[in-house]
Amino acid sequence: MKCGRVIAGAALLAVVTACGSGTTTEGASGGGGKVGIDHPRADSDFWNSYIKYVPQMASELKVDLMPATNSQNDVSKLVNNVQALVGQGAKAIVMAPQDTGAVANTLQQLENKKIPVVSVDTRPDKGKVYMVVRADNRAYGTKACEFLGEKLGGKGKVVQLQGALSSINGRDRSEAFLECMKTKFPDITVFSEPTEWEGSKAASMLQTRLEQNPDIKGIYMHAGGVHLAPTLQVLKQKGLLVQPDDPKHIFVFSNDGIPQEYDAIRKGEIDATMSQPADLYAKYALFYAKAALEGKTFQPGPTDHDSTIIQLPNGLEDQLPAPLVTKENVDDKNLWGNQVG
Repeated sequence: MKCGRVIAGAALLAVVTACGSGTTTEGASGGGGKVGIDHPRADSDFWNSYIKYVPQMASELKVDLMPATNSQNDVSKLVNNVQALVGQGAKAIVMAPQDTGAVANTLQQLENKKIPVVSVDTRPDKGKVYMVVRADNRAYGTKACEFLGEKLGGKGKVVQLQGALSSINGRDRSEAFLECMKTKFPDITVFSEPTEWEGSKAASMLQTRLEQNPDIKGIYMHAGGVHLAPTLQVLKQKGLLVQPDDPKHIFVFSNDGIPQEYDAIRKGEIDATMSQPADLYAKYALFYAKAALEGKTFQPGPTDHDSTIIQLPNGLEDQLPAPLVTKENVDDKNLWGNQVG
């Protein structure tokens, strides 16, 4: 065990470290209890993959996990679900608020009750969290910009199918993409379309943009889990779902890393995606929830699972690795999207 590194893995749960930095343990034995979890939605291939990983990881980590609730992308349902979980004895809560500005009161109530919160994929704007488990979403936007900018030779038009801008993820991806385009590829015109993470809106907005600008050559989808199928449908209808070496090909960059995206990359329908780690989201969300109940604390710095913990104004965030996937590495068996059925 190395002092100076954040020891964050399954072994930590049975180990007390005396490192001056990294992880420490408060109390002689810590506590325990039930972990309540609310899933954000069931209409996304990415989130459905995450949901399938949760019970598997709970079993591996020996987490006392309560039956999950699902807030269906509705913050009022999230609030009610969390209240119900607490009423049923939850001592820690795992959530993934899609509207990151609307959960402050709920987080305050949980803090008052001394119930630690782990937020998955999204970072609440306000309110104390024990740990946020997500990837660097600004890096998503920057990598999408660099990939499309290079493919277009620094000129042309692209569509950005944004998520919800009420979500920190939507804002991070969008802002980083636009900043990179402005700085590195000023001759590329960007049309930003706020889809609210809804596939039907993405299809309608993309259809309209392509009708108005038939010379569009790039698309950045914030979430393949909801944007992939409608985007491919629109491109197919317009005769634009062609191979990368065809002059009519529109370069498509996505986020999520679901199996459907990998299939589309293999077929030459899209060109790249970021593998957002659904498996690691489930694993470390539950790991940190259990660690919180056992009195463990963490410090900013590198971890033993190739991530970095950063300091937030309202807690800590473990930024998990999210590799770029293209035709060159799409068959890598280590990618979680190649491990699910």
